[in-house]
Amino acid sequence: MRNGAIRAIRLLSGLLLATAAAADEPIAPPDPGPVIGVSTQPCRGVPVQQTAAHNASADPYQSWMHEWLSLDWGQLCRYSSANAALPPATRSRIVFYGDSITDSWINHDAELFKNDRLDRGISGQTTGQMLLRFRTDVLELHPAVVHILAGTNDIAGNTGATTLAIIQGNVASMAELARAHGVRVILASILPAAQYGWHSTVQPMASISAMNDWLRAYAAREHYTYVDYYAVLNDGHGGFKTGLAYDGVHPNPAGYAAMHALAEAAIAQALTKRP
Repeated sequence: MRNGAIRAIRLLSGLLLATAAAADEPIAPPDPGPVIGVSTQPCRGVPVQQTAAHNASADPYQSWMHEWLSLDWGQLCRYSSANAALPPATRSRIVFYGDSITDSWINHDAELFKNDRLDRGISGQTTGQMLLRFRTDVLELHPAVVHILAGTNDIAGNTGATTLAIIQGNVASMAELARAHGVRVILASILPAAQYGWHSTVQPMASISAMNDWLRAYAAREHYTYVDYYAVLNDGHGGFKTGLAYDGVHPNPAGYAAMHALAEAAIAQALTKRP
């Protein structure tokens, strides 16, 4: 009985010593995972970049987008860190706002994005998602001008079926918000597309033409600046001119070069107008 008690005391002492030694070593905190509900850090755990876990799936991009959009449908977390790090706006700050066509623009035409010109495009987005993040990625950056290029992904059906009236309402809401905050508005035509490779059953040309007619008329009525990229990129039949796009939807460097002068002229015109 006495020997058993001694053994128990020794065992307990060993456990206590081991615990004390372990306490001196740093222990990595567990991954807290995404935030749920109201938080001061709503972007914690949101996968703004593709991870190894996504790459291990059968379709890495779709796996990534499914997780991101389930946590952050408007993708407000994409630019949250970059926005927080910006210096105060200059009087000539321009925000280029849109989908993949805008998202890729800075990579093909870096010269356009000098002197406080910001790219806030997100690949795949529709106008509903853009309207959701308009405050954080445009208004709170206090630009002099916002250049809105959007609508092709709505027509492609990226977030489901829609109507031209819904797309028009989303664009009008963004323009009205900009005006209410003293931001001048450039409305860009939707670029030509004969077909969408990711939704090949959609026939987009008639919808693109109708939207561009509406954008032109709406801009004239509301005294916004309208920039017609469609006219210089169209092959005459509603598709992209040969040699100006990678896939009939997204401009290549030559396509962006054709858009550059029009963008500069639109900015110059917009800056002469009252907000």
